[in-house]
Amino acid sequence: MTRALSAAVALSSSLFCASAQATEADPWFGPDKALHFGVSVVLAAGGYAASSPWLESRSERALVGGSFSLTLGAGKELWDLSGHGDPSWRDFTWDVLGTAAGLALALSADALTSCKRTQPSVSTRALVLHF
Repeated sequence: MTRALSAAVALSSSLFCASAQATEADPWFGPDKALHFGVSVVLAAGGYAASSPWLESRSERALVGGSFSLTLGAGKELWDLSGHGDPSWRDFTWDVLGTAAGLALALSADALTSCKRTQPSVSTRALVLHF
């Protein structure tokens, strides 16, 4: 009788208890995701800034900065895939988001600090000084 009662208690407790859930191996908001995002911001904005002495077009500078950041992010994930770490599409997603944020930051700073001088619309024979 005791065994039957014990079995009934064990069965009922297993039916009514919440099952334990394993922790997610690669959470979207893990501590390494902030690192991926931050490094990508710096790489994209830095690539944009570093190319500015040689490239006049903002779109060309953005292409250089974005390519630089995404190439290094993809390279890191390929390095992990080759057995040197844990490859993660979520890590690369944060690299892409960081690259976009870095380019937005660089483009905004460039637009705010650029001094575009407009030429007079009427042709005159006067001396025009720009300060």
